[in-house]
Amino acid sequence: MMGPKRWRWGRRGPGRPPKPRWIWGFPGRLSFIPFDETGQPINAEPIILRPDEIEAMRLVYYEGLNQEEAARKMGVSRGTLWRALASGRKKVTQALVERRPIVMGYWEETQEEQNS
Repeated sequence: MMGPKRWRWGRRGPGRPPKPRWIWGFPGRLSFIPFDETGQPINAEPIILRPDEIEAMRLVYYEGLNQEEAARKMGVSRGTLWRALASGRKKVTQALVERRPIVMGYWEETQEEQNS
């Protein structure tokens, strides 16, 4: 496994910028596309999973860490980790129920960089 990367959203408006998170298991840009019964890809609006949501789910559900350990490893509070977990679970469930693609990784940042 490679070393951690620091990640945070771009600043959007006034207020305190978000605290960077340590992302240990960077997946790169990856998409999961559902197929219909005939084997054709379903063309629907994708659900975007942020890197911190993926990392929180990876640490808690895949690595088996408790929320306190996972939060410490990401460099955030337990509350922040809990919100990332809840958001990630909701997005994955929504994608499964609505049969929508899931896009993981730095998609949002690359779009912002292209607009700059």
